[in-house]
Amino acid sequence: MNPLRISARRLLAAVAVLGLGPALAVPPAALGAPLGAAGTAGTTGGGPSAQVLAKATPDECFAGVGQPYPAGPPCATGQAKVNQSYLWGMTRAGRSLWFGTGANVNCLTSGRALRNTRPTVNDDWVCEYGESQIAKRNPQLPAILGDHRPPRLYSYDTRTETLTEKTDLVRAASPEDANRLLSTAGIRAAGNFGGVALMGGPALAASVNLFAFDTDTGAYLGSRNLPAYGNIRHFTVAGDALYAGVGVGANGGDRGHVLRWTGSKTDPFAFTVVANLPAQAADLTVHEGRLFVTTWPGSDDELAAGAADPVPPRAIAAVWMSPRLAAGAPGLNPEDADGWQQVWNVASYEPDPLTARAYALGGLASYGGYLYWGTMHVPMKATTLHLTAYPPKDEAARRATVQNTQRSISVYRGRLFGGQRQKVELLYGSTELPAYDPAANDGAGAWALQSTKQTPKFGPAGFGNPYNNYTWKMVVTGGRLYVGTMDWSYLSKELGKETAAKLGMSPEMGAVLAEAPVAAALAAPGAAPERPPAVYGGDLYMFTSPGEPATTVDNSGVGNYLNYGIRNMVTDGTTLYLGMANPMNLRTDPNDDVPEGGWELIRLRRR
Repeated sequence: MNPLRISARRLLAAVAVLGLGPALAVPPAALGAPLGAAGTAGTTGGGPSAQVLAKATPDECFAGVGQPYPAGPPCATGQAKVNQSYLWGMTRAGRSLWFGTGANVNCLTSGRALRNTRPTVNDDWVCEYGESQIAKRNPQLPAILGDHRPPRLYSYDTRTETLTEKTDLVRAASPEDANRLLSTAGIRAAGNFGGVALMGGPALAASVNLFAFDTDTGAYLGSRNLPAYGNIRHFTVAGDALYAGVGVGANGGDRGHVLRWTGSKTDPFAFTVVANLPAQAADLTVHEGRLFVTTWPGSDDELAAGAADPVPPRAIAAVWMSPRLAAGAPGLNPEDADGWQQVWNVASYEPDPLTARAYALGGLASYGGYLYWGTMHVPMKATTLHLTAYPPKDEAARRATVQNTQRSISVYRGRLFGGQRQKVELLYGSTELPAYDPAANDGAGAWALQSTKQTPKFGPAGFGNPYNNYTWKMVVTGGRLYVGTMDWSYLSKELGKETAAKLGMSPEMGAVLAEAPVAAALAAPGAAPERPPAVYGGDLYMFTSPGEPATTVDNSGVGNYLNYGIRNMVTDGTTLYLGMANPMNLRTDPNDDVPEGGWELIRLRRR
């Protein structure tokens, strides 16, 4: 092993909270215009054209951390704020898109995953945590949920280009429906089948709330709380059935299931369990006549427990394969629930066992005879776990931990799963990664490079961008595989500062944390000697065939560099519809030289 140098170069706690105050009055999302004079968004001539179809608009007035919210918008005092940050769950039914949003998700994730609860405000965003008016009116609400706002629901007619908000249909249906919406953290998942669109997400009471609509008429069909589950991330259609991946417990951190929808327009909330998994299901897709599922790691408590144990926890992120859909009764059924097989997990790549526990898996797709998938890395999570489990003895050790716990997304593909001929290839990643040995140096501990036992076929981790931290979604259309990512470079300065303060570090360490992904990339074996250029905004990549590396469709947020990720993609022929994540809730001035915050719905067409 080679010693490394320090180179210069619960989202939702289990609390039942209802009645968080009256729902805020929000103007409808504004219809957008083509991006740029030619309608392109960070693409070269002849590339796909992008157009913003809808975008979140300001829904609150902000007058300072902890201060009452002035009336508006428009805001006579204070400044306009746009809370709705993610177009989180989206599905296409015929010519209509159905989608829902999530508010201030960056604040909620930072609070849950990094335990940041100190209010922060800058030119781009504010997270009030326990100082918010919402938290003050509801003292039972944990500080990490102080920036919660109820989500909003929409349909979009792609033929008439008409956006219709459905939120008020839910509010007006009954007090129970209104309260379910009010206590939903966000519409994280959406799917449709049999004329029913289902949209839902985690509730504040460690359960799941679902809302159903008739896709033929647009009518609201009702809502339901599912107390057996704590999270839901994605739906998919396989054969003649709709399936959903869920987690159990707060934020889904205890274990997971795959559910098969057995409902109808008259009974839209009927499901049966067809998979029992040790971790919550993330994304899911059909490949070679089976359903494949990626998973997220276990609860934060499980991740932190037994740090010295080299054996990963049972809920380590993995790829799971179902029994054949054609075996026995059509599709997956309750008798298949215990027949799933784990075919890959992150420990087969990541040599550091504690860092491996912080990995999650995201988007996956079947393309060209292979199953493709990629990793997810909450910024600073592995760093925080290591600093907590193995407190550094001096400043040099602290900097070493910060640098050596950085990971960019790695992308894989595999085929012939479950047998001796199974083959998994690393497409983008590293040949060596740093691992910590707490027994080295007579118990002082040390980092050293260890082999991943793999050589990337096409290129370095992150598609060459060290800040690419989420493989958020993959879809196939027109013979091409598209991969949408999250790029956290725009957040890094402030997030580094917040994390340093939370961990009791010096302000200088905030800058070290912010620059750590670049430092790690430059220190990697075989790295380019120069710092990669900083380009803000989520990236979109495209594989044109299994034998060729991915090309960059856009690397700057598809026309808005404040769009730090492509959270969702659905297809219609060769057209892509992108649901963007943009939590810059204070960027609301259309007259300055900075783009606006809030979610966006973007249509991407090939020329």
